[in-house]
Amino acid sequence: MPPQPTARAERLVNLVLALLSTRQFLSADRIRTTVAGYEDATTDEAFYRMLERDKAELRELGVPLETGRQSVFDTVEGYRIARGDYELAAIDLAPDEATAVALAARLWDSPQLAGAARTAVTKLRAAGVEVDPTAASEVQPRVRTTDPAFAPLLAAARAGRAVTFHHRGHPAAPARVRTVEPWGVVSYRGRWYLVGHDRDREDVRCFRISRIEGEVTPIGARGTVTRPEGVDLVDLVARSAGPPPPSGTARVRLSPGRAAGLRRAGRPDPQGDPDVVELDLARLDALARWIAGYGPDAVVLEPPELREAVVVTLKAGLAADHAVAGAAGGAP
Repeated sequence: MPPQPTARAERLVNLVLALLSTRQFLSADRIRTTVAGYEDATTDEAFYRMLERDKAELRELGVPLETGRQSVFDTVEGYRIARGDYELAAIDLAPDEATAVALAARLWDSPQLAGAARTAVTKLRAAGVEVDPTAASEVQPRVRTTDPAFAPLLAAARAGRAVTFHHRGHPAAPARVRTVEPWGVVSYRGRWYLVGHDRDREDVRCFRISRIEGEVTPIGARGTVTRPEGVDLVDLVARSAGPPPPSGTARVRLSPGRAAGLRRAGRPDPQGDPDVVELDLARLDALARWIAGYGPDAVVLEPPELREAVVVTLKAGLAADHAVAGAAGGAP
């Protein structure tokens, strides 16, 4: 069975960290015994094919991989990363650029990858390889996404294969089958989206990955889907997602003695009304669902965007109840 995309990503991270953490040239045999991920190779031939693919991918990513020998007496060549070419020189960033870098740095966050990286350094030290303890801080492999659909969608986009899945256009809407030619997976406003060509609608569509249910099924041969030239995936998602959600606070009126959860989470009303609370408006959709759960005991005073979102959620819930009741009434 071919390695999964996440396993290959871990192996590449381990290899970069190992080659960056030593000033020696590591031979292929040393890499095989000390870098986590290569133990999956069952034969020498499989290992060398795996290593060659990984070296080629690192070079494509711009990692300055060097080949050489420790001394004239060595008969086997090894590999290392030219740290002088790999490390960035000091740069000055504008405030908006620094913000973008900070967001990118928080993109990857996986304890599994961090643990594998530490394991690689430990094995190198145990094998007698000189390891620079400061180098580990220079490679921070972090990707966090709890959505099960993320990995198969990313793999399908890289493999150029179409996919089918069940997707909800709205949290209260029914899940519908979609057949999509994936162009890529991007993060926007803290959420992950799949961008591609929707075959059923014959148009470009963006799908929030958190609203995909069940398994993602790849269809067709590899390489049959290609991303059009000049397509900006982030721009497509930005236009699809609409204007940014409102920020600040929301004011909600509560029925006397009711909606205890909202009362505990909220702040007292600056105007002194004991049955009005202020709530942080960080995520409009999540807050709307929470408020809607209290029914008539919670009424949004402002902003109007939140009030509209609560009304939409309540109407969707009412429609779902009517559909269930109708199905039950029509049952024999």
